[in-house]
Amino acid sequence: MSLRNIGHRLYQGEVSFDFVGKRKIWYSISAVIVLVAGIGLALGLHLGIEFKGGSVYTVHKPGLSASQAKDTADRIIGSHTALVQTTDKGDVRIQVSAQESIPATTFTKEFSEAVGVQEKDVNAQVIGPSWGADISKKALTGLIVFMVLVTVYMAIAFEWRMAVAALVALIHDLLITIGVYALVGFEVTPGTVIGFLTILGYSLYDTVVVFDTVKENTRGLTKQSRRTYSEAANHGLNQTLVRSINTTVVALLPVSALLFIGGGLLGAGTLNDISLALFIGLAAGAYSSICVATPLLAQLKEQSPDMKALAKRVAQRRASEAKAAAEAEARGEDPDSADVTGDEVPAGMVGQRNQPAGRARGKGRPSGKR
Repeated sequence: MSLRNIGHRLYQGEVSFDFVGKRKIWYSISAVIVLVAGIGLALGLHLGIEFKGGSVYTVHKPGLSASQAKDTADRIIGSHTALVQTTDKGDVRIQVSAQESIPATTFTKEFSEAVGVQEKDVNAQVIGPSWGADISKKALTGLIVFMVLVTVYMAIAFEWRMAVAALVALIHDLLITIGVYALVGFEVTPGTVIGFLTILGYSLYDTVVVFDTVKENTRGLTKQSRRTYSEAANHGLNQTLVRSINTTVVALLPVSALLFIGGGLLGAGTLNDISLALFIGLAAGAYSSICVATPLLAQLKEQSPDMKALAKRVAQRRASEAKAAAEAEARGEDPDSADVTGDEVPAGMVGQRNQPAGRARGKGRPSGKR
């Protein structure tokens, strides 16, 4: 069966995955992942030189390998903390932490003599820790402003419960991405911060698309007694499931190329900082919009008095249908003929009527009164 056919059947309600009903499973999985990410954060992030301060030396010498440069740099500073990478221009980039407290002029002189180049071929750039602190402060401010604006927008465009669910999903994605970053040990650079902010936008976009479908499906929901809010929300989630998967796969393909081919096979280490953040964040965003945001929304919505009353009416109707079907079957009649009179089905759910518990209609058979 093609993905297109599956998508059509999901949209029509012929096939359905009960994501909302199994929310405890998704919550448990998310809790475990967040816990592991929290352990990574407790171990600490590997901050780049832009945040902790230090010196960056770019050496131009054809034939100089990264291993030779690292051995020389470690010998000069007296430790094994130098971080060495090759650039796309063939130069060697050496990072020395501010904790080593070696003057840039001293390092430049000794290194140039050791590798046999002139001092002008070693470009030194000193970065103070105050600059990194300023960048961190601005990034945190931007994150807080983003979260506030998202909450306000969701509350106005949809409702406060959707705003809460979307905010929880965003925090969920951010914690997972940062935690994985800490566990892997990748260096946190300004590019990483950009990646973090980018995935929040993607995660919000995916969540809004699902919520918009849920909103359409639950319009006038209390006027009927065939579906609860959770069931209607789950149907909306299934309607957008294939679209969410396709969007995520298409978005992950170029990011995977950056991470595994560019950063892994080709050795372009400067691509790792942003590509890993995007890869983890995109995957977490797709997961949270399906398995966290919508189930949480349904859980919050089911606590309202009108939805509690609806759930009670749905249960009573199904009990009556089941009883009528059992009596009809005992008389040797078609159980489907005992279906109670239908009522109005909310917009977006026409033809997607729930079946009484314990029985299902046969394909092509009459469904009773409509």
